Amino acid sequence: MPTKTRLASDADTEEWLAMRAALWPDADIDDLRFEVAAFFAAGVKPDALHRVFVAESEDGALVGMLELSLRSYADGCTSSPVPFIEGWYVAPAARRRGVGGALVKAAAQWAIAHGYAEMASDALIDNKVSHHVHAALGFEEVERAIRFRKSLKG
Repeated sequence: MPTKTRLASDADTEEWLAMRAALWPDADIDDLRFEVAAFFAAGVKPDALHRVFVAESEDGALVGMLELSLRSYADGCTSSPVPFIEGWYVAPAARRRGVGGALVKAAAQWAIAHGYAEMASDALIDNKVSHHVHAALGFEEVERAIRFRKSLKG
């Protein structure tokens, strides 16, 4: 499947929103919609902290997305800021066809062109498919963690 990657435009709003909802099914759809609207309302400026890359199939439909932010710190990295993959989704019918790799490559090319030396990401501890895909694309595991929270209400 030849894949064209590019930065998202506001014409991609509904398809990007649908992919975000598929990636984060427990999230409130109104919150996801608000974040997409806020992203485009802010405009994509050269110094913006977020970038969204999308992948198109041959017929122009979006089949994947990668949300990249600049974090001041990322585990295992020595530079700052660090481009960080916040969200990465490929439609089920397009998986195992190079779409995810094309999105990571586009994000890495953008990061290199803007002077960044590292890129980081994470995955849930039980998401073995994501671990495998990250490793296949050249990411190295730097740490495992389980995070905890304690409610302070009643």
